[in-house]
Amino acid sequence: MRDMGTLLEDLELNGKKGVFKDREDAGKLLASRLAERVRPNAIVLAIPAGGVPVALEIARSLGLPMDLLLVRKIQIPGNTEAGFGAIGPGGEIVLNESLLQDLRLSRKEIETQVARAKQVLAAREALFRAGRPLPELRDRQVILVDDGLASGYSMLAAINFVRQREAREIVVAVPTASRRTVAFLSARADILICPNIRGGPVFAVADAYRDWYDLTDQDVMGLLDSSVLAVDKES
Repeated sequence: MRDMGTLLEDLELNGKKGVFKDREDAGKLLASRLAERVRPNAIVLAIPAGGVPVALEIARSLGLPMDLLLVRKIQIPGNTEAGFGAIGPGGEIVLNESLLQDLRLSRKEIETQVARAKQVLAAREALFRAGRPLPELRDRQVILVDDGLASGYSMLAAINFVRQREAREIVVAVPTASRRTVAFLSARADILICPNIRGGPVFAVADAYRDWYDLTDQDVMGLLDSSVLAVDKES
């Protein structure tokens, strides 16, 4: 690993595909990278859906409390895999302004996609949290976990939300990300840990995994129901 101040990367894994068996395997590797940096009051926050199995392995390995932090990508019309921004847990909207200029979407199209993203986020909040509030984040080390970063705007929404909650230190821990996104987010988090960074014009999170599948909300509920997590003594 090379420490670049806020960025920890693995030079042996950079630029390669299929470096992780699955999300659980990636979580174990991240836990080993985090072990010496965990503060006593740390908490792991997983971004559903793909971040949940990664975060569970980190929480189990390090004996940390874990919870969910829900954000939602604002999808490009006609392309569910790509987004032009994201909505955070507090309703904050972050937009990829340069991409929006290229897309030339109308105001109505943007408003429609934002409304749809808000509906999905509200439904997921009801399903996953069922009225349960987030734990206290003030003065804590918060470890934000996803299974990878493409554009990075969903993670940016998460970082902004946690920063507003006055976290002491924000650590972004992801198995894989594009080089451009790492440069974009490393200045916004206190520490960014990403073993597998890849460049090139096309980036897909799935390419870092040999065993990849999309997780449903029901998959997430199953993972949470079957897990024994550390008790959050700060909440």
